[in-house]
Amino acid sequence: MNLLGHAIDAEATGRPFLIAGPCVIESEGLCLSVAQALRRLADRTGALVIFTAGFDNTRFDGTDRSTLAGQRGTGLEQGLRVLEKVRAETGLPVMADVHDAGQVAAAAQVADMLQTPAFLARQTDLIVAAAASGRPVNLMKAPFMAPADMAHVVGKARRAARAAGHADNAFTVCEQGTMLGYDNLVVDMRSLMQLRDTGCPVVFDATHGAQLPGGQREFVAPLARAAVAVGVAGLFLKTHPDPDHALSNGSGAVPLAQMPALAEALLRLADCAALIAAPSHEPLFAWRRRSPSVVG
Repeated sequence: MNLLGHAIDAEATGRPFLIAGPCVIESEGLCLSVAQALRRLADRTGALVIFTAGFDNTRFDGTDRSTLAGQRGTGLEQGLRVLEKVRAETGLPVMADVHDAGQVAAAAQVADMLQTPAFLARQTDLIVAAAASGRPVNLMKAPFMAPADMAHVVGKARRAARAAGHADNAFTVCEQGTMLGYDNLVVDMRSLMQLRDTGCPVVFDATHGAQLPGGQREFVAPLARAAVAVGVAGLFLKTHPDPDHALSNGSGAVPLAQMPALAEALLRLADCAALIAAPSHEPLFAWRRRSPSVVG
């Protein structure tokens, strides 16, 4: 799959790309500040980094906020203006969530990539509209769905893309965990491998995978490391300069100052995983022995 000029392997044999940003568009200034930091990260690592922030997290999808007091974002028109400015000033590609088929046309004019929310994974009109836009789409798996169920979602998307005259391989599938009882998500690492059967590159959402419904920030990095070790094509991480005062999902966001170290550690781990998976004729653990030191 060619994703925004980068070759992405569905078998996750290369370095993962990164989707990152605050949960919602709080302000233009905050988004630009976060995006500039992510731009520096992309330049330093050479990884594909896609900026994202929600413009309306609760209009059609109840997964992001559970009460009417929750922050919804700026709305479609203003939110897209912010995303457009982020791309213009930083050069980063941007991704927009779409919550309704009626939002797709406007979002596709600005965003380089679209995303369908997890709890709307079975909304056929939304999936079809997003796929027919011609933009790459990150298709999130609902926490009540089995990995194999995503084959039907991908099938709808591919048929819609072909009918609209677009390539039918511009889709990624995203895992964020499975409901286990009340208010608890558990990430089954087998799912990351099973989702490859869709033929799409697999993305792991480490932020939403570490939530109860509130986020558990301390588990984001360990889950991301585990996913990279299993092998994923991409990672989704919410980040914020001051997560404790973020307007949405700050409890699951990685502090922006910690993102470079985390991202670089994950990329090194991906390199190690690729090295281990590669065929080798060397004996297992054939490390070069150091010569004994001479004490004079």
